[in-house]
Amino acid sequence: MSAQAAELHTHHRDVTGGWLRPAVFGVMDGLVSNAALLAGVVGSGASAPAVAVAGLAGLAAGAFSMATGEYTSVASQRELTLAEIDVERGEISRNPEAEERELALVYESRGLTPELAVQVAGQLHRDPEIAWRVHAREELGVDPDDLPSPWVAAGSSFLAFAIGALIPVLPFLLGLPSVAVSTGLTGFALFGTGALVARLTRRPPLFGGARQLGLGAAAAAVTYGIGVLMGAAIF
Repeated sequence: MSAQAAELHTHHRDVTGGWLRPAVFGVMDGLVSNAALLAGVVGSGASAPAVAVAGLAGLAAGAFSMATGEYTSVASQRELTLAEIDVERGEISRNPEAEERELALVYESRGLTPELAVQVAGQLHRDPEIAWRVHAREELGVDPDDLPSPWVAAGSSFLAFAIGALIPVLPFLLGLPSVAVSTGLTGFALFGTGALVARLTRRPPLFGGARQLGLGAAAAAVTYGIGVLMGAAIF
C-alpha cells in the first residue's frame, strides 16, 4: 500500500517548497521594476552611460532587497511554526488523553466512524514522535519535516531578481544603447515569463504572457511620463 501511495505521489509536482514563489516573483519584479526604472531615466533625457549605471544600481539594490525581505519573511514564518509545534508537543506530553480525543474528533469530522476514529488516534498516539507530527499536520496544517528554508527563498529571490533586472539593461552594457532594443527584449522576456508561469499553473500561456506584458508596459509608461515631466522641470 505504501509503495502504491508513493507511486501516486510522484504524479504531482512539489507545491510546498520554498523556491518557486520567490523565484517567479523575483524574475517578474526584476523585469518590471528595472524596465520601469530605465524608462523613467530615459524619459528624463539622461545619457546612455547614465541609463546603464541606473540599471545596474537598480539590479543590485532590488536583488538585495528581495533577498533580505524573503529571508526575513520565511524565517519569521518558520520560527512561528516551530513555536506552535513546541506548544503542541507540550500539550501532548502534559495531557496525552485529551490530545488523543481531540485527534479522534478531527478524524471523525473527516468522515471516519467514531469507533474507527478512536482506534486510529490511539494507534498514532502510541509513539509520541509520531503523535506530535500528526497533530502538527492535522491542527496546524504544516509538515514539520518539510518546512521552507529561508536561505533557499532568499537565494532564489536574489538570483531571479538579478536575472530579470539584467534583461532591460543588457543592451546598454553590450554597447547597444538603444531604447528600442531594450524595450523589445524586455517585452519578449515579460511575455515569455508570463506564458511560462501560466503553463506551470495550467492556465492559457497566451493569456498569461499578454497579461504580464500589459502590466509591465503600463508600469514603464507611467515612469516614463514621470521621467519626462521631472526631466523638463529639473534640466
